[in-house]
Amino acid sequence: MEKNMTDENITKLAHIISESNNIVFFGGAGVSTASGIPDFRSAEGLYSMKFKRTLSPEELVSHTYFVRFPEQFFEFYKKHLIYPKAEPNLCHKALARLEEQGKLKAVITQNIDGLHQAAGSKKVYELHGSVHRNYCMDCGEFFDGNYVLNADGVPKCEKCQGMVKPDVVLYEEALDDKVVSGAINAIMSADTMIVGGTSLIVYPAAGLLRYFNGKHLVLINKTVTSADKDADLVIHDDIAKVMWEAVERS
Repeated sequence: MEKNMTDENITKLAHIISESNNIVFFGGAGVSTASGIPDFRSAEGLYSMKFKRTLSPEELVSHTYFVRFPEQFFEFYKKHLIYPKAEPNLCHKALARLEEQGKLKAVITQNIDGLHQAAGSKKVYELHGSVHRNYCMDCGEFFDGNYVLNADGVPKCEKCQGMVKPDVVLYEEALDDKVVSGAINAIMSADTMIVGGTSLIVYPAAGLLRYFNGKHLVLINKTVTSADKDADLVIHDDIAKVMWEAVERS
């Protein structure tokens, strides 16, 4: 019964895609799980002798922790946020195909893995930055993700020996205004917004939905979200499978 319902909803999504000319996709951690990248918030916290308690993953990737304990920060960061062998899955590929067809105008992502670009997407708003961009905090020199991953301990700049910081929005840091503005403009112009692989609990990113005034709001997530009641179509299933099949049928 569930399978038939999902299949019927995928056909509905395919129809929506067919009649849409300005689609925006907003995705979260669930988009990357099919590529073998777990949500870092599911990682186990680490016990800190200094704090005499176990720190949560959110605390371990906070600006405060980065500044105060860079060695421990990078130990956690390299283990839980960088996946150099990950490859785009069917969701990434389906979205790249829709953009190529001229239907998808933008991807807005909370992920930092760069897999949308690896699949071929050109217009990608990375709300939380990217592990593939890293800059020296002193001179601004650029370094790729492998440089940070292969560094012994805290990555240092080859030019000035300053500390290299990932271009990733840490907890306590603000989102980039230019990226947010671009995402908002894309959403406001969209006739269809597809939201996938996110539980919509991480703000301010989740608040972007309020800017959508188009025709179709579609939610695809394995679990219930707070926006389900506002959507025209809700599919509780795997985002990679749903997006690929819907694009194939559209």
